[in-house]
Amino acid sequence: MNRTITQGLTVASLTAALLFGTTSCMKDLDQEPKFGLNTATIYSNPVLQKQVLAKLYGGLHLTGLKPSDDPDPEVRGADQGATSYLRLLWKMEELTSDEAAVAWTDGSIQALNTSQWSSSNDFVQAMYDRIYFQIASTNEYIREMSDDKLSSRGITGGDLTNARYYRAEARFLRALSYYHALDMYGNVPFVTENDLPGKDLVPQQKSRAALFSYVETELKDIEGLMTPAHAAEYGRADQAAVWTLLAKLYLNAKVYTGIEHNADVITYCDKILKAGYTLAPEYRLLFLADNDVKAKNEIILPVVCDGTRSQSYGATTFLVHAASGGSLQPVAMGITNAWSGIRAKKNLPLSFGLSTAADAANPADKRAIFFTTRQNLEMNSLIVFRDGWAVTKFKNLQSDGKPSPTADPTGTFADTDFPLFRLGDVYLMYAEAKMRMGQTTDPTALNYVNMLRRRGYGFDMNQPNAVSDVSTLTEAFMLAERGREMYWEAQRRTDLIRFGVYTSSTYLWPWKGNVQAGTGLEPYRTLFPLPVSDLSANPSLKQNDGY
Repeated sequence: MNRTITQGLTVASLTAALLFGTTSCMKDLDQEPKFGLNTATIYSNPVLQKQVLAKLYGGLHLTGLKPSDDPDPEVRGADQGATSYLRLLWKMEELTSDEAAVAWTDGSIQALNTSQWSSSNDFVQAMYDRIYFQIASTNEYIREMSDDKLSSRGITGGDLTNARYYRAEARFLRALSYYHALDMYGNVPFVTENDLPGKDLVPQQKSRAALFSYVETELKDIEGLMTPAHAAEYGRADQAAVWTLLAKLYLNAKVYTGIEHNADVITYCDKILKAGYTLAPEYRLLFLADNDVKAKNEIILPVVCDGTRSQSYGATTFLVHAASGGSLQPVAMGITNAWSGIRAKKNLPLSFGLSTAADAANPADKRAIFFTTRQNLEMNSLIVFRDGWAVTKFKNLQSDGKPSPTADPTGTFADTDFPLFRLGDVYLMYAEAKMRMGQTTDPTALNYVNMLRRRGYGFDMNQPNAVSDVSTLTEAFMLAERGREMYWEAQRRTDLIRFGVYTSSTYLWPWKGNVQAGTGLEPYRTLFPLPVSDLSANPSLKQNDGY
């Protein structure tokens, strides 16, 4: 498997620990460095520059120097295994929605299942902390990779060209984290490379609308500084990743600012659609251990997971292990043990028209990937793993059913990359934007939706639902279709809010509002609260309404 960006992550983690630790911990600044590596030597070395960039990408997946057990030094009071950026993002997007529930009782995780979180919820805090650790890491990198500092360190020629690409990628990763802060927390503290860390730094709060403008401006500014679409190493962001994030930002603009930007969604989707990406021939290929080969032309930006070189209990390791349990044998998922954690709320299989095990055994739409043996469709208990169908969409096996050549020999850590951005999502964003512009029968938009449905139905044109049901794009259809295509890909909460049903009493799911049959939520639940610990540390911050 191509794991270019993950190479050197071990070294990068050590160098980054030096970088981000010495800022606040070195007291004898007038003494000679006690280590061979310091800020100057790292950023004067093109090889180490790239390794620290790899650490920034690893920040979406990795945690501390150990995959689990010890508390994470950057996320307050949390076990490292539970603090992976992507694992937290998945929980915040999926457990709080109509698609998933978790059976565990660790900390305050059940409050995500029941929409009862507060400003002291440890997962609300951990996600916030992880976002801001990533922002601090990228700020440091951008600061040290300025043109002035590169020049003073003798970086010229091709090394300078590469360094500028690295800096633009770091700015993209920072914009991605600010986008997540914008989406989940709304009105948040704001710092850039121009704000030097120290005890006197008190980050000022930025309104949601102002943060939207910042992310928009930053992404537009780096668009021309990134590697051209399809030209970057696998696992690194390029222009297409910038365009995709802009499309997502604009698709949700009305939620963030009260103003629609659907024409801008079309503009940036069009750029991606002209860049040469193609759908994977089968839906399942997107979520297997060789997806970096079999689905490479659809994946715009992955979170790279390597079973031997980038190990953590987050990302797809979490998605494969936690989805296994009950009668589902771990070997069928390419692992050695089951965690009996996450499974589907019934709204998800019902959206495919599946309500019995017989239905699920051979679904017409092959995107419906469930395990039902001795699993109940109804979720009578949140903490019983057998209540809820298991989802086997992500597996730690190749498309031929064999382990990956780079798989962890212990069967613990997954080798399956997580498709953070992919073409299928772009097709749906394009179609939704056309619908919101009143162009509900736009032939191009309908064709993009039908391409996904034809793939789902195995290109069997004898299946009527593959195409003929889609002649007009409606809100109800688009929300359901996004669920069928994008389920368990850490997007559902955002989608439900954009479609206006997240807090509504007219659309329910099991245990919404802590009622088994579901109930409406308080309107303020569309944002998470700022953690109480940050409010105490920074009195200038104002809590989100309702908390």
